[in-house]
Amino acid sequence: MTKENNQNKLRQLIDNLLLINLFIVIFFAIFFIFAIIMQLKGIFIFIDFIQRVWNPLIVPLITILIIGALVTGINSWWRRKLLSQEEDI
Repeated sequence: MTKENNQNKLRQLIDNLLLINLFIVIFFAIFFIFAIIMQLKGIFIFIDFIQRVWNPLIVPLITILIIGALVTGINSWWRRKLLSQEEDI
C-alpha cells in the first residue's frame, strides 16, 4: 500500500510541476507578445530581456512542456493498448 501511495504522490508532484511549467510558458508567451508590441512602439528593453532569457530559460521550459505532453500521450496509449490486450485474454 505504501509503494502505491508513494507512486501516487510522485505522480501528483510531477503533474503539479508540469502544470506550473505550463503557466510559466503561457506567461512568457504573453510577455513575448507584449515585447513585440513595445518594440513596434520603439521601446526595446522588453524584447532585449526576452532575447537574453530565451536560450537559458524559455527553450528548456518549452522542451519540458513538449516532452511531458509526449510522455503523457505515449503512457495513455500504452495503458489503453495493455488494457485492450488484457480484455482479449
